Amino acid sequence: MQQFKSKIQSVIKDTSLRFFETSFNQVGPSSLMMIRIGKDDFLMIDQDSALYQDLMGEEIANQLKKCPTNHANRLVLNEYFDFTNPQAFGKNVATIGLGDRLGLASPGHIQTVHDRQIKPVLAQQSIRELELTNRNIEDVIDAASYAVFREGYRGGFGADGDHLKKESDIKKAIDAGFSMLTLDCSDQIDNSVTQLTSEERLAKFNQLDSATKAHYQEKYLGRSFNVEGLSIEFDQDILSYNVLLYHEAIAYMVHIYQTYIEPIDRPIDFEISIDETETITTPESHFFVANELIDQNVDVTSLAPRFIGEFQKGIDYIGEIDRFKVDFREHALIAKNFGYKVSVHSGSDKFSIFPIVADLTEGLFHLKTAGTNWLEAIRLIGMKNPELFRDMFTYALDHFEEARAYYHITPALDQIKPLDQVNDHDLPDYLNDDNARQVWHITYGILLTAKTDTGSPLFSDEFFKTLLNYEEDYHQLLINHIGKHLDLLAIYKD
Repeated sequence: MQQFKSKIQSVIKDTSLRFFETSFNQVGPSSLMMIRIGKDDFLMIDQDSALYQDLMGEEIANQLKKCPTNHANRLVLNEYFDFTNPQAFGKNVATIGLGDRLGLASPGHIQTVHDRQIKPVLAQQSIRELELTNRNIEDVIDAASYAVFREGYRGGFGADGDHLKKESDIKKAIDAGFSMLTLDCSDQIDNSVTQLTSEERLAKFNQLDSATKAHYQEKYLGRSFNVEGLSIEFDQDILSYNVLLYHEAIAYMVHIYQTYIEPIDRPIDFEISIDETETITTPESHFFVANELIDQNVDVTSLAPRFIGEFQKGIDYIGEIDRFKVDFREHALIAKNFGYKVSVHSGSDKFSIFPIVADLTEGLFHLKTAGTNWLEAIRLIGMKNPELFRDMFTYALDHFEEARAYYHITPALDQIKPLDQVNDHDLPDYLNDDNARQVWHITYGILLTAKTDTGSPLFSDEFFKTLLNYEEDYHQLLINHIGKHLDLLAIYKD
């Protein structure tokens, strides 16, 4: 490695040159390593070989090529280094989604999980998040794959097409190589059913075709199911409620699985999301949905119910912990009965319930986080660039209502301490205040895409420059913060 580094240094005289030594690999006669010059990362390779020829780039010396870390070269890495490809993890290992909205957090995430018994889903973005940050599906896997290569991480990582609804987006995610698909069925769940009386529900149920009614009545009506010691029963009202609420959604789940997942010749983790709704998932509802899917041979890896209480973005669980424990136990038993994992969405910072999740799932769960990594980036800005922090937070407050349209949060804006009453040293403490955290959390897209009157970036250039200048500090913040999640989930360091 030292000889290769010396060869690069003899050609690249830039004082900002940085080597990522954990990325060093030898492929036949060629040495390969990731470097950074200024703010840009490159792959450096020497000695003629198939890999040397396949990587696109500029030959800057005899048999020494500087290659951009672009999409095309990521695909080349995927061919030669299997550990840079996303993989499915299945049902028998704990997993954590670590959505990286910035494309910079994955090295810190990798450093956090590499010595713990949990698998990371590093590439995890919803279409909404991509639109708000002007990124695309390929960008997400590119960033994760290069991070894995840079860190020399061979423990495996996943890529989740998160909360996908449209078939066109599902196809894009699968074609791009995503190893996990989270199907958001909120558009197919008829929440108006919850507002009907028992009589109205029965009348609407009776309007269904005779074959559908017969199917559900023969299968569930008057029956009691023993689920790991939990008794699940369906009278006519409970049955009518669940058929009307979920019948269309179940049909869509089956269609997506049979059309897009079952024919694929590689493993894909299939997660069902019925949590993006105001309708709390009862044990009967969870069982009903799962039972229908399993009976139709849909291989479910994980399922996300809508739990009681509130899972608002970026803050701890809101609700009675004892009630949550009773509710979660029932969902955990149902998941265990059918052999898949319970998935906890909006799982960032839900510290008070993590021990319950770990205990009642016996350490087998999926947890999604995303925005909390953006918040740690903002904490870094507060520490290292206070003027930028102040400008961004002022802008975030001014555009709060615009961002709120995308999220359910309930911050008390009048309880946020005014910026002019806070000295620079205390700015990071804003990230310890739930009200300020939620303002920061939901305005990421507006802040990252804001423009001046002349059309140039208002904040993003300086924001990313600061993160790169203090990259190791950012990664340490992630190690501490995500590490706290994992400690409370009883996923300790080896």
